[in-house]
Amino acid sequence: MASKQLILVARFEKEKEQKAAQLYQMAQQQVAQQRQKLSSLQQYRLDYLRQIQLNAKGGVGAKAYHQHLTFVGQLEKACQQQLNVISKATLAADQRKRAWLEQQKRRKAVDLLLEKKAQDATAKANRAEQAMMDEFAMQRHFRAHHAK
Repeated sequence: MASKQLILVARFEKEKEQKAAQLYQMAQQQVAQQRQKLSSLQQYRLDYLRQIQLNAKGGVGAKAYHQHLTFVGQLEKACQQQLNVISKATLAADQRKRAWLEQQKRRKAVDLLLEKKAQDATAKANRAEQAMMDEFAMQRHFRAHHAK
């Protein structure tokens, strides 16, 4: 039987792996949310440009045209900022993934050690049982020959 400390270590490593997996999943969700925000922002920008084109057919004053262009510029700047947010969120998700995979390796190493210890204990028990069976067989043989 593996030592209690090793079993505790295995449980601790498993919990750390689960926590790392949760953090990675949350980071992935954050990236998806930020991409959705960018998509919405881009769609709003596109819809706004279409609306400007429709309004321009009826004629637009210079001041209104300048205001529209300024707002479109702000939308483009917001899209660029959102791309930066996505880039940072993606980097964070990648870091979380690496941390999760490293923790998974540690957990697997402890599991492998536990398995090896269990196999060693089983092999030791099998050897002891075989030695005992050999001893019984030898005693039976010895009694059979001395009983004659």
